[in-house]
Amino acid sequence: MKVGTVKEIKKHEYRVGLTPNAVGAYKNAGNTVFVEKGAGEGSGYTDDQYVAAGAKILPAAKDVWAEAEMVVKVKEPLEAEYGLIRENQILYTYLHLAPDKPQTEALLKAKCIAVAYETIRDKKGQLPCLKPMSQIAGRLAIQEGAKYLEKPMGGRGVLLSGVPGVPHAEIVVLGAGVVGANAVKIAVGSGAHVTVVDINLDRLEYLEDIYGSRISTLYSTPENIDEILPKADLVIGAVLIPGSSTPKLVRNKHLPTMKKGSVIVDVAIDQGGCTEASRVTYHNDPVYVQDGVVFYCVGNMPGAVSYTSTNALGNETLPYGLSISKLGVEAALKKDSGLLEGLNVYKGLVTYPGVAEAHGLKYTPAAEVIK
Repeated sequence: MKVGTVKEIKKHEYRVGLTPNAVGAYKNAGNTVFVEKGAGEGSGYTDDQYVAAGAKILPAAKDVWAEAEMVVKVKEPLEAEYGLIRENQILYTYLHLAPDKPQTEALLKAKCIAVAYETIRDKKGQLPCLKPMSQIAGRLAIQEGAKYLEKPMGGRGVLLSGVPGVPHAEIVVLGAGVVGANAVKIAVGSGAHVTVVDINLDRLEYLEDIYGSRISTLYSTPENIDEILPKADLVIGAVLIPGSSTPKLVRNKHLPTMKKGSVIVDVAIDQGGCTEASRVTYHNDPVYVQDGVVFYCVGNMPGAVSYTSTNALGNETLPYGLSISKLGVEAALKKDSGLLEGLNVYKGLVTYPGVAEAHGLKYTPAAEVIK
């Protein structure tokens, strides 16, 4: 198969879909690999490293799109890329289609085959290609939240750990999944007081078993959220419904009740965000203030630590990509029911229920289209 990767064009996105090691793996499996000139620079990889691994360097993204049967990316295609996507071309990347109707319509119009990292499942029912970025985003959320709690950054001027004689910061983590658990790990290490909120009692029990009295757990109800938000210095939005839009747990009515200069880091922004006031921001201008609350809603948080993120992502996405390139996409999907769940769009059809529901489109089960 002809496999390609291009330089990401999302603002301040430094990750790349293929590392030189991944190129070598595709090449050793009998594939031809095309890499856009300079695609890996943001993650610390030179064109010479890609050439040494067996890639062919092409001067522009349009050349890679024109040659590749499968394009491996990190982020969803943007409007400037829509016209480059060909019929029957395999797009293998994060898509986050539920909150993005223009992209959904563009992929349907292109009649491509779009496999989304974020909905692939493994044999345990987990989301292996989402997990490493969720781990990174959860850990970064505390780091970024601590920064924007500083007074010069617009925050309250609160140190997470406090000092003797001064209270520790109050951190609320909404969601106890992978993002939330990693946020809790760093938050506890910082010395802050942490409250974790979720509807999954098993996850709350798991975290409580690990951290004991160093955290508090709270069942997620509107009443409990009403009560906990006014106490928070930092709120981490770590809610996820795979492939679907995120529920709005923090309402606009809550903001006036919160401390002035408190911070919300909405990691769920890729799926629409878990607050009514959330809107996508970028690394060069990551925050805004509404009703005295500082919002950090960067949609590609792991891009800030691109070397770590690119390698962590590649560790999970490469085996699935190799399977597609070896067997062909339909045979690979038939062989692996978890990979089949990654199929969001197939030749003009929506094949993931959460995407169809979000946009009022007809849903065609993935298993039906590859018979």
